[in-house]
Amino acid sequence: MDEYLNTNRDHWDKLTPLHRESEFYDIEGFRSGKCMLESVDVAEVGAVTGKSLLHLQCHFGLDTLSWARRGANVVGVDFSQKAIELAQSLATELNLPARFVCSEIAKVRDSLQEQFDIIYTSGGVLTWLPELKSWAGAIAGCLKPTGFFYLREFHPTAYTYDDREGVTQPVAHFPYFPQSTPLRFEEEWSYAGPHLGEKSVNYEWPHPLSEIINSLLEAGLRLEYLHEFPYSTYQSHPFLVQGDDGLWRYPAKPDSLPLMFSIKAIR
Repeated sequence: MDEYLNTNRDHWDKLTPLHRESEFYDIEGFRSGKCMLESVDVAEVGAVTGKSLLHLQCHFGLDTLSWARRGANVVGVDFSQKAIELAQSLATELNLPARFVCSEIAKVRDSLQEQFDIIYTSGGVLTWLPELKSWAGAIAGCLKPTGFFYLREFHPTAYTYDDREGVTQPVAHFPYFPQSTPLRFEEEWSYAGPHLGEKSVNYEWPHPLSEIINSLLEAGLRLEYLHEFPYSTYQSHPFLVQGDDGLWRYPAKPDSLPLMFSIKAIR
C-alpha cells in the first residue's frame, strides 16, 4: 500500500507546478478576485462567515482560499508537499488567513488537534483513497458535535464509462465495485491540460455509492441528504457537451446519466 501511495504522491508532486500554470486552474483569475468554487458547492454549503472549515484533499488550495474569501477560517490538507507549499505561498501573497497541512487522510487527526464547524471536500478525490473507513473516521474525529460534512464528487457510475479520446457514448469500461488491486494508469497528459513530459504512473480505487454512504454512517455520522446531478463541472468524458450554463451533459439524453452527487452529513 505504501508503494501505491508514494507513487501517487510523486504523481501529484509532478502535477502541481504544471497545474499552477494551467488555464484550467486560472491562478491569475483567482489573484484578480475570481471565486474558484462551483456554484453548487456555494449554494449547498451556505454561509461560512466566522465558521471554521477543514478542506480535505485540497490540492494547492484555490477552493480552500475561496472559502477564506467568503469569511471562513480555513485549514487545507493534502498529501503532496509541493501542493501545500504552493497553497501557503498563495495565501501569504494574497494576505488570506489560511493554514495548510501536509498529511495523509488516515493520519490527519494526528496532524490537527482541533475540530471544525464544516469539513469540505469535492471533485475527484475519493478514487485516490484505497479505503474509506479511515477517511470517514477522520471526518468524524475532526468534526464538531454541531458541525457538518459536505462532499460534492463525481458519481461512481460515471467513473465506469470509457473516457478515451474518440468515445462518443457512455460505455462501461472500468469496474464499479472495489477490486483486490487498484487500477493502474500511465498518463502523459493531466486532466487540466498540460503535458507531463513523460508517462506518470498512478493508482486509483473505485468506491461505489453504497460504500461511501455506509462508511460515513459506520463512523457515526447521520446523512442529511444525497443529491445526484445529470451534469459534470468539467468535460470528464469526450461524449459530454458543454451547455450555456457552463456545465457538461450527455447531449443525446441530457437527464439520463448521473455524473455528480453531493452528500451532507451531520454529527
